Amino acid sequence: MSEREKILGRIREVLKAQAPPPGEALSEPDSIRSRQCLPKVGEPFDEQIVLFAQKLAELKADFQIFNSDTEMKQALVSLRDTAGWKRMARHSGPLTDVLCPVLGIPCLLTDQPYDVHDLEAADAGISECDALVAQTGSVLVTNRSAGGRALSVLPPHHVVLARREQLVADLPAAFELLKQKYGEDFPSMISFISGPSRTGDIERILVLGAHGPKKLTIFVLNTNH
Repeated sequence: MSEREKILGRIREVLKAQAPPPGEALSEPDSIRSRQCLPKVGEPFDEQIVLFAQKLAELKADFQIFNSDTEMKQALVSLRDTAGWKRMARHSGPLTDVLCPVLGIPCLLTDQPYDVHDLEAADAGISECDALVAQTGSVLVTNRSAGGRALSVLPPHHVVLARREQLVADLPAAFELLKQKYGEDFPSMISFISGPSRTGDIERILVLGAHGPKKLTIFVLNTNH
């Protein structure tokens, strides 16, 4: 089956589900029905993390999972040395506060007043997230979970730090998580990041880093605390 036939097949499947009228959110039955149109995802964590890793490989993003803080710190240092980072940017958070100081390079904190030119000059932006979506290999970020709107966009290398319990099966589960976490007080920015920034507008030649980070790395801490 050609790529064109695959795309048309997916469109035909989606069109079988009736879209809600404009302005009306999906009801629970609609959410269940939407799952029937999307690739199925197993319940066990091991199955979901394998699918997540496969999707990230297809999206040309880097992914590693660690069993301790120490392992993740060593990986961050290795990443710094390999990429030649001279400065970085991050926000304050449970993971970033513990793991990032080991890098020992000048650091801009985006949850404090800062000059946007300093953020543009950072070699890497390190953030946390709201969730990881196994079905699509996406990272769900908001301006509250990822240090504002610009940290995940301006630096050429975006590094995401997450915990295993943040992995959800699919997009309906990700939206349900947002509703549970924020209620009626939704963040002003919600974004699903699926791989590095890319474009294929010119002669269908894939170019990474067109409108945002050229490189995306996701580190997951495989502990239950």
